Amino acid sequence: MRLALCIALVTVVLLGGCASREELTAKGAAIPAGVDLSGQWQLRASDRPGRRSADGSLVHVFLEMGEALKITQTDFGLFISFDRAIVEEYRFGEKRRISVGEIEADRVSGWEDNAYIIETLDMDGVKLIETYRLVDARTLSRSIVVVDDDERHVDVTQSFDRS
Repeated sequence: MRLALCIALVTVVLLGGCASREELTAKGAAIPAGVDLSGQWQLRASDRPGRRSADGSLVHVFLEMGEALKITQTDFGLFISFDRAIVEEYRFGEKRRISVGEIEADRVSGWEDNAYIIETLDMDGVKLIETYRLVDARTLSRSIVVVDDDERHVDVTQSFDRS
């Protein structure tokens, strides 16, 4: 009886710990009709970023910032160059494990409505959500949100003009 109770408690604790980490939901792979994010984009002076937040979450290592973006959209993915230094590749509908050194995270990316969404979830359950959408033919909006336990720690929107 005592052994069965111990096994039941350990099972509940283990399952409870496993269930507490969010599972990312895959995004769409189909490009919405007429949406092409390709181009050279320049951050508006009023939206220049300050220093990155140092709140201790590991997900920040996966956040790239830049004042000049070059986006190349293919039939299968996006390539985003940040200040001609770092290029990130995102495959439409992807769901995979990514890493920077020993830091790992889960990532999904794809289309929702007319926006391209990239969600990155670190091993501590902190989620980075990046959203790219065309406001009009000359303006690209990028939203950056960092969420931990449903509390927003970072919530920034940047506007880029086509150059």
